[in-house]
Amino acid sequence: MLNKLFVVAALLLPACFANAHEYKLGELDIAHPWSQELPPSAPNVAAYFVIHNEGKTPDRLLSVDSPISGEAQLHEHVMQNDMMKMQHVPSVEIPAGGEVTFAPMAYHVMLLNLKDRSLLSDGKRFPMTLHFEKAGDVTVEVVVQKQAPEDGHKHAHVQ
Repeated sequence: MLNKLFVVAALLLPACFANAHEYKLGELDIAHPWSQELPPSAPNVAAYFVIHNEGKTPDRLLSVDSPISGEAQLHEHVMQNDMMKMQHVPSVEIPAGGEVTFAPMAYHVMLLNLKDRSLLSDGKRFPMTLHFEKAGDVTVEVVVQKQAPEDGHKHAHVQ
């Protein structure tokens, strides 16, 4: 009986890791990279995730790239003259002991000049590499979803 339970637990273990969808790079945790499914005519797509810095020194996200796009830019939404506008930022600081959320209407990654639209439908995944000043590089898998996740990380900016 114990052997059967061990086999069942071993078979379920990969499913648990697949659902976790988190990445670790030094003192940084990158949680749930995702993108929203868009109509086939959309020229660009945005990617979102949460970065938590468990360290005692800040780090900085310098750039991002993905093989599905010709260019990737770090962006943020800002209020200017009573209008919400999206603007390019050169980098994003991840404060020591802090968290930065990339979400709709906050920081986000814009993937421009899309090369491979086949990976942009619900349930598909595509790779994206984040380049940090101190921690280095990490490649994550971005999950494409019909809707934003319901986990409360939708509108936070920096905590």
